[in-house]
Amino acid sequence: MSKIDEIRAEMVKAMKNKDKDRKETLSMLLAALKNKAIDKRADLTPEEEFEVVKKEIKQTKETMDLAPADRTDIIDQCKARLAVLSEFAPEEMSEDAIRAVIQEVLTGLGIEKPTGKDKGKIMKELMPKVKGKADGSLVNKIVGEMLA
Repeated sequence: MSKIDEIRAEMVKAMKNKDKDRKETLSMLLAALKNKAIDKRADLTPEEEFEVVKKEIKQTKETMDLAPADRTDIIDQCKARLAVLSEFAPEEMSEDAIRAVIQEVLTGLGIEKPTGKDKGKIMKELMPKVKGKADGSLVNKIVGEMLA
């Protein structure tokens, strides 16, 4: 079952339950997924579907961060949206799992004590392995810590 079908089914359920906010969020997500599929002119892969979901989550977080503190209505709406969107987001890797993958890459490259010069090589090997499963900034931070 594709994400689009899954979200459509959840949207129907939300309409039956008269949950307007959930329905609106699912409708936005469904539109984003369909637009991506139209742009690609083919069905989306699971990785591409997760990218769209993560993009929607990121945009909602940015909206929440940029909202003035006295606009609690916007902040509450963003929190409700994030709760719905997170149901469809991929499971993020833990820091320990990321460290294990980094160690695996270091072993594969034959690097025992990584230095700043090795960071480019490490990241080039590492990012395809964690793409879509881990936050890039977190991966970069952990690699930076291991270099120090």
